[in-house]
Amino acid sequence: MAGQRRQTRSRPETIARRKEIVKIAAEVFGAKGYNAGTLGDIAEQAGMTHAGILHHFGSKDQLLLEVLTYRDETDVEDLEERHIPGGEELFRHLVRTAIKNAERAGIVQSFVVLSAESVTDDHPAREFFASRYTTLRGEIAHAFAVMCDERGIDQPAVVADAAASILAVMDGLQVQWLLERSAVDLGRATEFAIEAIVASVLSPQPSPLG
Repeated sequence: MAGQRRQTRSRPETIARRKEIVKIAAEVFGAKGYNAGTLGDIAEQAGMTHAGILHHFGSKDQLLLEVLTYRDETDVEDLEERHIPGGEELFRHLVRTAIKNAERAGIVQSFVVLSAESVTDDHPAREFFASRYTTLRGEIAHAFAVMCDERGIDQPAVVADAAASILAVMDGLQVQWLLERSAVDLGRATEFAIEAIVASVLSPQPSPLG
């Protein structure tokens, strides 16, 4: 019984310690990339040994996946049921996320670095990011479908392109912002781009480019 009580008391401490390691790993991977950022770097900042990190996560690859999951969870931590909304509210959520990202450069940097690295062969995060983009494109396309239904209009054929473009704009603006924060208002620029794309889908106009 005494052993069980000790285990019960230590569990919240273990969870807190794991979260601390994940946050440190996000900073290390964001600054150095996955390959150059070592478990030794993370262990040193966490005041632990290399073996201690492996005790909690088993492998560097598993720690990376925990970092990526942590990053996505922070996007929805304030939402009901911790899931992004649908319809018009989804686009508002994306803008709010960009505004929030302007206050958490470390998380943004880790995402930018790791997502770029993931396109290389055999990168452990490749499947995560491919699945993430597939899911997000689908949710944005569904949001467009809901808005079209509400307005009694047929869903335009360009929805798939619009969904991919919104994600590309958000990620590209993050890169520019990280490089020169004084030159890019991350929230405002994201809002402008998303509003322009949504308007183009729902109320298409002749191209100004001819």
